Amino acid sequence: MSSAPPPATPPAPLSAAEIDQGKRILVKDAAWASLSGALQGGVIMVGFALAIGAEPFVLGLLGSIPFIGQLSQLIGVAIVERVRVRKRIAVSALSVARGAMLILALIPLLPESARVPVLITMQLLIAVPSSIAGCAMNSWTHQLVPREGMGAFFAHKLFWATMIGCLGSLAAGFYVDYAPFGPGPGVYSLLFAIAAAAGFVSIRYITRAPEPRMYAPTTHGFLSRMKPPFKDRGYRKLLILMASWNFATNLAMPFLAVYLMQRLGYTLGAVTTMWVTSQLANALTVYLWGRLSDRFTNKAVLSGALPLYFLCVLALVFASAPAFDGMRLPALYAVHLIMGIASGGVSLATANLGLKLAPHEQGTAYLAAVSLVGAMAGGVAPTVGGALAQWASQTELSVLVHWVTAQGSDEFTVLAFGQWEMLFAMAALLGLYVMHAMSRIEEAGPVSGRAIIQEFALEALRTVNHLSTVGGASIITTLGRLVDRRRGLRK
Repeated sequence: MSSAPPPATPPAPLSAAEIDQGKRILVKDAAWASLSGALQGGVIMVGFALAIGAEPFVLGLLGSIPFIGQLSQLIGVAIVERVRVRKRIAVSALSVARGAMLILALIPLLPESARVPVLITMQLLIAVPSSIAGCAMNSWTHQLVPREGMGAFFAHKLFWATMIGCLGSLAAGFYVDYAPFGPGPGVYSLLFAIAAAAGFVSIRYITRAPEPRMYAPTTHGFLSRMKPPFKDRGYRKLLILMASWNFATNLAMPFLAVYLMQRLGYTLGAVTTMWVTSQLANALTVYLWGRLSDRFTNKAVLSGALPLYFLCVLALVFASAPAFDGMRLPALYAVHLIMGIASGGVSLATANLGLKLAPHEQGTAYLAAVSLVGAMAGGVAPTVGGALAQWASQTELSVLVHWVTAQGSDEFTVLAFGQWEMLFAMAALLGLYVMHAMSRIEEAGPVSGRAIIQEFALEALRTVNHLSTVGGASIITTLGRLVDRRRGLRK
């Protein structure tokens, strides 16, 4: 496919006022888009799929569709390079996706045999156009936002998107649990309609954002544009990291809500509060990760965040153990809290690395390569996980303790290792390779996971001190003096 002829003059830079206006609009667009996604995706979509009778393989396929849809980045790159008006591409594609959300609201009215096929079809109609729009938006953002302070901008954008998404998910979860007309699939129709409306509001903001003129293409032909990211040795290491990360996390995480509802017996509202706990932790700490990525390196952030995340995945293996009956719920909240903190650091650092290592004049192709590789790995993983879970649905490995005394004998189950625990264990093991792939990333600056966690804790304490009242600060100071005095007496 040949490209359009390059512009006669180089792209004129936007003014500082236009850049600031564009950044503010992109933050608002992200917030409304996040609300739309929260009301029709994630935990809500899992609950709806279970309500219409979806099996584990179908749940895995639904988890794969957003990543499979990202394979249309290939189409997106070709369209962006030919049309060269990214705003028009994003608005047109997102309008199709929001229309498909409206059709989701009608699924409960269909015969039971048609519900799952229509759901899968609509999810594809949401994922593919959204991916094409994302390709245009990534190229647009890469050219709009200056490299200096990029971490702070993305932290600000992620913060508001996460906060709005959390509020939407929390409201939706409790609405499903306490809706007056029953817990069936029909209760989700209103949520899907509101999700479509919020999506159209985000489109309205996109139409108002300034768009810088694209650079002239440096190569001719679609395939020739996609080759440089894979030939670039440094960028290829980032692609390997993204592939391994997406496969390891999406092998089991799409089934976490199913595990909590079916295996542990929690309601959708309770599962939503756990999800919101994770997202709030993500939102409240993403500023700290952004500061650290600007002060140190993105690789340093990853070296601290990745081990935390996979330790939490490993902890989920033991969540169903009878020994934790009395403390299971607080332990699950703690796991979600730490996972939210860690995933915020991973998301911010990987996004920054993709933008930082990509040449400005070839940003579209380089960023599309990251999305494509991540999509292929992330799309395969949930389908593999769903197939494994369905195959192992009738099996369970139990670890028993046999206790014998003079009065008799007894035995109790220490760990019941079922279909979902198997997936979490496999994901945790794959995390070892993800950390190896991260260690091969080339980025100048010191890298120490232990040091970055210490700096993160110090940043968090500074933030708490800034937010504390004068009275609270006085109490902390007084307690500190008492501790110092006690140490002095000991000496």
